[in-house]
Amino acid sequence: MNFTEIAEQRQSCRSYDPTRAVEQEKLDAILATARLSPSACNGQPYHITVCKGEAAKAVAKATQGMGMNKFATDAPVLLVISEKPYVASAALGAKVKKNDYRSIDIGILAAYITAEATAQGLGTCILGWLDDKKLREFCHLDAPVRLVITLGYAKEGDPLRPKKRKELVELVNVIEN
Repeated sequence: MNFTEIAEQRQSCRSYDPTRAVEQEKLDAILATARLSPSACNGQPYHITVCKGEAAKAVAKATQGMGMNKFATDAPVLLVISEKPYVASAALGAKVKKNDYRSIDIGILAAYITAEATAQGLGTCILGWLDDKKLREFCHLDAPVRLVITLGYAKEGDPLRPKKRKELVELVNVIEN
């Protein structure tokens, strides 16, 4: 698959097959790709906690407040993405430029993870609705949890939904001198 095909195939999966485990080699490939994700000053200010089995179910429960993300229980793997400190040069840049590079870096990381998972034939969903305190305690983390990514095989017959996106004219300006 080329990148455009990956982008066309990738969608937020909300219907996982709980009977199909994610093969370790596919998980390894996803994590290897995540490691290659670009970040400010190559600082990689994040940590990935891989949760499987009962740990995945406990993490899923911490994303289900107020009835949200019920489908997460069926995902066999959940990736907890937590924030880590900046490297010195990125910290200085963030302060001088008043820009939150960690959030940008975590977003790029999530894109790499979900793209590689799609290339591996797996479904993903990026969850921002979560209980940070519960997740930190469960995963033994000392920094904020920013995202949880569900990972697994979509249930048989889960259709590829049409993409609802803005037209390019709404997203792009071209300025030429």
